[in-house]
Amino acid sequence: MLPRPIAALDRLPPYVFAELDRLKAEARARGRTYLDLGIGSPDRPMPAPVIEALQGAAADVGRHGYPPFRGTPEYLAAAARYLGDRFGVALDPSRELLAVSGSKEGIAQLLQAYCGPGDVALVPAVYYPVYARAPMLNGADAWFIPTPAPAFLPDLDAIPADVLARAKALVVNYPNNPTGAVCDLAFLERCVAFARRHGLLLLSDLAYAELAYDGYRVPSVLQVPGATDVAVELYSCSKSFNMAGVRIGFAAGSAEAIDALAAYRTNVGYGTPWVAQAAGAAALARHAELAPAVAAEYRARRDAVYGGLAAAGWDVTPPSASMYAWLPVPEGFDDWGWVRAALDEAGVVVTPGIAFGPGGAGWFRISLVQPAPVLADAVARLTELAARVGVA
Repeated sequence: MLPRPIAALDRLPPYVFAELDRLKAEARARGRTYLDLGIGSPDRPMPAPVIEALQGAAADVGRHGYPPFRGTPEYLAAAARYLGDRFGVALDPSRELLAVSGSKEGIAQLLQAYCGPGDVALVPAVYYPVYARAPMLNGADAWFIPTPAPAFLPDLDAIPADVLARAKALVVNYPNNPTGAVCDLAFLERCVAFARRHGLLLLSDLAYAELAYDGYRVPSVLQVPGATDVAVELYSCSKSFNMAGVRIGFAAGSAEAIDALAAYRTNVGYGTPWVAQAAGAAALARHAELAPAVAAEYRARRDAVYGGLAAAGWDVTPPSASMYAWLPVPEGFDDWGWVRAALDEAGVVVTPGIAFGPGGAGWFRISLVQPAPVLADAVARLTELAARVGVA
């Protein structure tokens, strides 16, 4: 008989996506078909130059061995140029940048490098699950900062003094998953000042840096003067370049925190694959050419969703960034009741807001991972279902 796994696994709340997978399996077993708008996995192909770089690297026998721990010079230089072009930020690739195998991995490892037993990670009450689960797996606690609608910005003044005394890290994510909420540079300036005042690591998840619409320009925390004293920002190629399957991103910011992340990674892995870094370098080097087409497709999808909602009488405002629609659960349903009805009666998979923490109760998320006409059809089905039961 095997020994019991670590107790931290038992501390984790139920993983809602597992329940969603169970419901989908049951529907398939009954012969039902459905449109899956649950998981935010890009459905479009990678840009051709990225595929070419990936194939070329795979054929290069010089890249068949272990990669450099921190990243290849080619990739780190491309990341540094991207930050300079996009945000006007100058960082040292050898000290302030590090390659990661997808930003989720980097976020988890950075939080685990800083948050151990007795420590606290400050996490918005509506959050991407790894922000809380990674510290909890390390024996730390997560404290959920009130994140009220409609702005969905964390209320830093609501954090009690005794929690702050144990806190080691503060996580922010704008453009936000799941809400699509955005922030301005002034908010990031407040976060940097707050982290400095309380001796915190500020972790900014910038996975949706290029998916912005209607003239909104996504800011970086690294644009705040002095941010590299306290902050690390995680970037991902997954959404901006349709590269989720390649698993490539980078961390940028505080040299001290980058060193801690590198120390953690060298003890649990052996760097990010050469081929992924070659593909990432190609994407970042041509971001101004490649990313706008990806963003334009998501903007068209967003418009199809919100146009259909508006036509059905829903009082909702389109987000100016990200690849999600964050919507109130219709009257007459609770969270899981709506998810089950959407699947069973409308043939559409949506994600309950509670999957993203206590602040997500009463909401649901649609991922824009189908073409605009398909999304318009899904919205028509959902709004018709809501109208049958109550007022949307």
